Amino acid sequence: MSDDSAPWSASVFEEKLRAKGSGYHVHHPFHVMMAEGRLNARQLQGWVANRFYYQISIPRKDAAILANCPDREVRREWVQRILDHDGYGDDEGGIEAWIGLGEAVGLSRDDVVSLRHVVPAARFAVDAYVNFARQASWQEAVASSLTELFAGHIHQQRLDTWPQHYPWVDAEGLRYFKGRLTQARRDVQHGLHLTLAYFSQSRALQERALEILQFKLDVLWSLADAIMLSQCEMKIVGARA
Repeated sequence: MSDDSAPWSASVFEEKLRAKGSGYHVHHPFHVMMAEGRLNARQLQGWVANRFYYQISIPRKDAAILANCPDREVRREWVQRILDHDGYGDDEGGIEAWIGLGEAVGLSRDDVVSLRHVVPAARFAVDAYVNFARQASWQEAVASSLTELFAGHIHQQRLDTWPQHYPWVDAEGLRYFKGRLTQARRDVQHGLHLTLAYFSQSRALQERALEILQFKLDVLWSLADAIMLSQCEMKIVGARA
């Protein structure tokens, strides 16, 4: 007779984590439209401008994990994520690369960094994620980062489809996506290892990890909702004008 309260094996637990990919925002209607080339220039610019708020919040999220983590070895590896985004030495970092993406789609640097195009619902979703990382245990915050399990596909999708559907976008601006292909693979190995090791202590902890991953998926989905709705509102205002 099986014990329904016993922890899943590591392989079963990992399979359940990966199964959450069915709710990743690559399946959101806005991202489907993006992949199919059905966004206009203003919509693509709106996405880049709003998503920038998420990009600049990632190092803050990771800094919160470091602040809460007493394990020196974990901190030594996790800090690389901050350097990847903020830059270090001659490497300008992912945030600067995203600004380059903004310029590639026709925005000015000030359009992007001023955050004036970021809609309130997008700020709310991103801030919820950062606040979670600050207030949760570092292990829970690590588990929330595991949407990286699914990120490689969406980055590759943009590299494959944007040159075809949006040839007006300067190809140099896509360097952020190229960089993340390698970085995300490295990051997910570390985050997955930590999550499997800590949360496999009990079934309750494993189920908690799945809840946390779902929360992060909901954050990303809500961010896409906010961006899509803002584009619809712009069309309505334009029609009324």
